[in-house]
Amino acid sequence: MFTRRHFLKLSAAALPACAFPVRAQAHFPIGLQLSTLTSMARSDLSGTLTQIHSVGYQEVELTPVAYQLPAEQLRKVVADSGLKAPSGHFEYTDLSQQFDYAKALGVAWVVCPMLPKSQWTSAEGFRTAASQFNEWGKRAHDLGMRFAFHNHDYEFRRFGDATGYDILLKETDPKLVFLELDCYWITQAGLDPIAMLNKLGRRVRMLHIKDRKPGFPASNDMSPSSAHFTEVGTGSIDWPHILAAARKLQIEHYFVEQDHIDGPPIESVRASYNYLRKIFPA
Repeated sequence: MFTRRHFLKLSAAALPACAFPVRAQAHFPIGLQLSTLTSMARSDLSGTLTQIHSVGYQEVELTPVAYQLPAEQLRKVVADSGLKAPSGHFEYTDLSQQFDYAKALGVAWVVCPMLPKSQWTSAEGFRTAASQFNEWGKRAHDLGMRFAFHNHDYEFRRFGDATGYDILLKETDPKLVFLELDCYWITQAGLDPIAMLNKLGRRVRMLHIKDRKPGFPASNDMSPSSAHFTEVGTGSIDWPHILAAARKLQIEHYFVEQDHIDGPPIESVRASYNYLRKIFPA
């Protein structure tokens, strides 16, 4: 007998996966990487955080523009804005001195956002970084935090049979060194974010969400010619399927980021947030 239940099953099967909202867990907080609004934050950090929250964002990933304040004061400013700050970016050259600050700030994640440029062009530069990452990973663990590395496109330059990223993966302890995957820069390097997520598995604990204008060549140089940023949902990156892959890995935090904004900054981050909420409801 052809029942209503059968009809609904057949109807659902006929629809593509992206037709359904993607859910990673019961509650899906969308965060913003503070570097997206660096100029605003530099002039009025408290007001900027409040505006981020008013858009709908629930989390913020902190950056050095905020670290002019003592940790306890910054922690209060974030809390007063209504946001949570589970993660912070700390520059490679300063990171060894920042662990006590990060601990006092209350972040769960200490993230290195980039290697010094002098280390981009040799396998030895990446091996040096891997050794340092293991040390930082252990230190973060001992303080009750975790350590992660955020990629760009330069890590995917080849040195013989391996890329710089391959070297980092091979020579770091997966129990101590985790990954924050930037989907834009993976795409800019000519790779597939979904394939990369499937390859890396649960070492990826955070995702950077920013979109890329179509029609530009891939690169591995982090030059101005690599900058094709646009609001999430207006570019070429397949977010419904990426987020479905992230759901399977139980990614913990998702941060919108846009390195360059052409129009009003708040309207830009609002557009990205509204798109994500349509495909990934709270």
